[in-house]
Amino acid sequence: MKKFFSVGEAAKAVHMTSETLRHYDRIGLVKPSKKDAWTNYRYYTEQDIVRLNTVKALQMMDLPLREIRQVLSYDDLEKIVAFLSQAERKADEKIAALQYSKAKIQSAKADYEKKLQGQQHRSGAFTKDFPARVILLSDTLETPTLDNLWNYLSHFYDKVAPSLREQFSFEDLAGIYTENGLSRLFAVCIRYVDIDGLKVLPAGKYLCADCTEENRAATLQRLLHMARADYAAEPGFTVQRIVVSGILQWNYEVQVPLGQ
Repeated sequence: MKKFFSVGEAAKAVHMTSETLRHYDRIGLVKPSKKDAWTNYRYYTEQDIVRLNTVKALQMMDLPLREIRQVLSYDDLEKIVAFLSQAERKADEKIAALQYSKAKIQSAKADYEKKLQGQQHRSGAFTKDFPARVILLSDTLETPTLDNLWNYLSHFYDKVAPSLREQFSFEDLAGIYTENGLSRLFAVCIRYVDIDGLKVLPAGKYLCADCTEENRAATLQRLLHMARADYAAEPGFTVQRIVVSGILQWNYEVQVPLGQ
């Protein structure tokens, strides 16, 4: 004797809603094996449950209901095998795309974790020793924006003559260089040849502090005052390294040279 399931029991068995099963009945996708003529109640068999689970699996492959209904109507085993082989290939392609996306996400996550681990939670000024750094100044960019930070280094490669670009490479770093009241964005050179716009940041001790956009000007003035008052230094320039703090968000590390 066949076992029958109510629409609620069948929906629970396949993790669907009762309304979904009623919709499948209306469009002829999965019709219940029994329907009470007086109450119009639907009753499903175990075979119906298998059919519902098949529909669910095919939907996960992004197949439209119209195509699923066509597949379920096949009575030719060769057609069924050919369809399932094609569905398997599509599933493999989807898995490969998801794995590629996952790899990209993991790479971005690792990069942000590295930045997070490198951050030092400092509330005041501190000193740091830097080696000599060669930077390439922008001719036009003065402050960071979402637009110019999105593809930052391409701006500096475009500044280099095409015949010399292979001789240049840059750190994945952005910053602002200020001298005599003039500010320009810069890129730090890893490899370079002599061209206009290059500048050497001398090696030595720098007075530094972390800040946000809102208190950047005040932090810079405070460090300049400290450099003069506490270190008898007369900084000729300042550096503001842009520190990524989140997706499309950034803070700064202000650097004021104190000399050798």
